[in-house]
Amino acid sequence: MNALAYAGPGPWALFFPLVWAAAVVGIVTVARRAGWRRGRPWRGPGPDERSPIALLGHRFAAGEIDEDEYWRRLTVLEEQFGRAADPKGRRM
Repeated sequence: MNALAYAGPGPWALFFPLVWAAAVVGIVTVARRAGWRRGRPWRGPGPDERSPIALLGHRFAAGEIDEDEYWRRLTVLEEQFGRAADPKGRRM
């Protein structure tokens, strides 16, 4: 008889399912970070569409207010809602 009996696949049987699980988790992570979130594109860290600053921008783009009024109102909104500026005075 053969001295070495077959003892089954051993711990290597778990290796391939773990590799496939890691690949699926990696693909989902990359897809979510790239913008695939429940069928809508990724917007980034910008203001919400219903925020006062966004609404002011829409009014300016539509021509409802002029540039001077836009800048006046924007400075008031930035003071109230705390939109940050870097040390050089540029908006972030």
